[in-house]
Amino acid sequence: MVGVPESHSGWTFITSHARVLAAIADNPNARIRDIAARCRLTERAVSRIISDLEQDGYLSHTRDGRTNTYRIAPDKVLRHPAEAGLSVASLLSLLVQDESDRVRKPVAG
Repeated sequence: MVGVPESHSGWTFITSHARVLAAIADNPNARIRDIAARCRLTERAVSRIISDLEQDGYLSHTRDGRTNTYRIAPDKVLRHPAEAGLSVASLLSLLVQDESDRVRKPVAG
């Protein structure tokens, strides 16, 4: 069983909502527990974020037995006026690609 993620202090470039959306884009059948572990959030926080995203039309899900399959609305425009015209698909193309590159090619330190 996955424990509570380490806390993080300070600011970050990517919001928790964007992280959860990217995790779902990478695996539309991911369990909340797995999304939470990947995003370093609690399961409660992930559930709340998924609810937010569904309520505003960025995400929907279908249930098959005990499994949820999430569907992202790729053409939906981001909420903040500074990102006017930028679609969810544009954001995810950066986040999902960067995540897969990071997994394949560790950064030398």
